[in-house]
Amino acid sequence: MKVLVTDSISKEGLEILKEAGITVEERPGISQEDLLQAISDADGLIIRSNTKVTEEVVAAAKKLKVVGRAGSGLDNVNIPACNKRGIVVMNTPGGNTNSAAEHTMAMIMSISRHIPQATASMKAGKWEKKRFMGQELAGKVLGIVGIGRIGSILAQRAQCLGMTVIAYDPHALPDMVKQLGVSIMELDELLAKADYISIHTPLTPETKGMFDASKFAKMKKGAYIVNCARGGVINEKDLYDALVSGHLAGAALDVFEKEPTSVEGTPLLSLDNFICTPHLGASTREAQENVAVAVARQIADYLIKGEIRNAVNVPSVSAETMAKIGPFLSLAEKLGAFQAHLATGPMEEVQIIYQGDLAELDSKPITISAVKGLLTPILKEEVNFVNALMQAKDRGVQVTETKNVTSEEFTNLLTLRVRTKDGNVNEVAGTIFGKKEPRIVRINDFRLEAALEGHILLIYNEDRPGVIGRIGLCLGNANVNIARMQVGQDPSHKRNVILLSTDETVTPEIVTSLMQQDGVSRVKAVEL
Repeated sequence: MKVLVTDSISKEGLEILKEAGITVEERPGISQEDLLQAISDADGLIIRSNTKVTEEVVAAAKKLKVVGRAGSGLDNVNIPACNKRGIVVMNTPGGNTNSAAEHTMAMIMSISRHIPQATASMKAGKWEKKRFMGQELAGKVLGIVGIGRIGSILAQRAQCLGMTVIAYDPHALPDMVKQLGVSIMELDELLAKADYISIHTPLTPETKGMFDASKFAKMKKGAYIVNCARGGVINEKDLYDALVSGHLAGAALDVFEKEPTSVEGTPLLSLDNFICTPHLGASTREAQENVAVAVARQIADYLIKGEIRNAVNVPSVSAETMAKIGPFLSLAEKLGAFQAHLATGPMEEVQIIYQGDLAELDSKPITISAVKGLLTPILKEEVNFVNALMQAKDRGVQVTETKNVTSEEFTNLLTLRVRTKDGNVNEVAGTIFGKKEPRIVRINDFRLEAALEGHILLIYNEDRPGVIGRIGLCLGNANVNIARMQVGQDPSHKRNVILLSTDETVTPEIVTSLMQQDGVSRVKAVEL
């Protein structure tokens, strides 16, 4: 067995692989062109954030069985391409949680006391004591956007310094947040109250550019913003304008839309009230050793024993079981992801209903797939097939199964019923067409048949002449091509639900335009 390591990892991890009898080829900093050659005879690949596992890389990997990320983020791995080749993709969530939280706290302290600027001034031979007047953190309000594992640790650190902590997280249960001594509130309220805002959300279509000019305008004058989560959540041009105008006192970023970055690419670097680091949130000796050891053990155990841990694209089941339930794993995960887009608040209860022949199969892997699908749009790389049920439990989500060997309409039917904290209940059902084609066949009271893949628009509209035409015209004017469209009717209430597939992602601006069409009541962009 041979494992190719293309980013620098701790030597403790490399030793674990070698002791397992695996040949290790270290190629940190390898070019993308050379990677296409080096990967050809590798059984395993270990990466961090620099290596891009593209569709071309996967195609060139003739023997590749597993990709391991020493860390949690998998934005640089083409997981669908790996799925087609049967390549297991693993990560190491949680290994750098403390490091990321502590780095965020360090950024908050540094920008409050102008430490980088004062250091540069002194190294230039100056003594500008009056210029670098700072402010205390005690008594200030820290607003955390996304209070998951890292956000929770940051809250505890900030409270120890005498800060009041508030949070916005549409997916967090208020009771769980209150146990941290943190007040949960809507985003606009948090923006108006916080002296410091720290971002801890994944990068999704919903969070991309989330902090723009409109959000900065709602922040307190003289507030600070910190992002050590994912580049792209902040609109960097709008942040530049807010800092230049003086509305914001300062900003600290560890992550950027484009990495690596430069003064030419990021004008923020020219500002005195802006500090930054080159994506160092997980760069501590402890964190790097943790993730290196974890990924090495996972890779070694999979290549030698066939054991799967922390895989993001396959549950741990036997080949015989996989042959029977494989298509339903995909169906369950896609139904879960679709349900996540329907949720109107924190999920409280998930009921998974198995009907027909499906009720007689081993349901646990399918249930895990459904829960993973539900949580992935919220937690991204932090959730996988190993920890999905635990993540649901930690977030206060009750998961139950119901089985019925009879099904009136289909040989097999899988239904996901989700109740949110605000009392809303949504139900979606699906089945397998042919041998392996997942299809959604019901959304609440609407019956239809549609593929669950790609860029999808979920549209609720009045069932009357001209409405669907206006929808098509709006998309046509925006140069968006419609690939497929399925309509489900609710004749008793004279309304439709439309599932419309497009060739590309639909922007928030187009969604807003669709919402303004006469007869359209709701529009949601869904990525599957």
